[in-house]
Amino acid sequence: MNKGELIEAVANATGSTKADAGRSIDATVDSITAALKKGDTVTLIGFGTFKTAARAARTGRNPQTGAALEIPARTVPSFKAGAALKAAVN
Repeated sequence: MNKGELIEAVANATGSTKADAGRSIDATVDSITAALKKGDTVTLIGFGTFKTAARAARTGRNPQTGAALEIPARTVPSFKAGAALKAAVN
């Protein structure tokens, strides 16, 4: 399912227009992104938890030349599925 299909599914489920559903999805994604940028955790009970994790700097290898290169430290987003989502998928 891509974003367009998600917008259509939300519009059909809520009885709203595709434009309204698209704005709602965009606002949800923007809100989650803003919270993660601030370092907050976003928990949607029954669905899952979005949070950030620090990844340490490390030495990697260029697969073509085998030369060592430094990969800088960074903060990455992560998602952990909730129990209800896991149960629904299995």
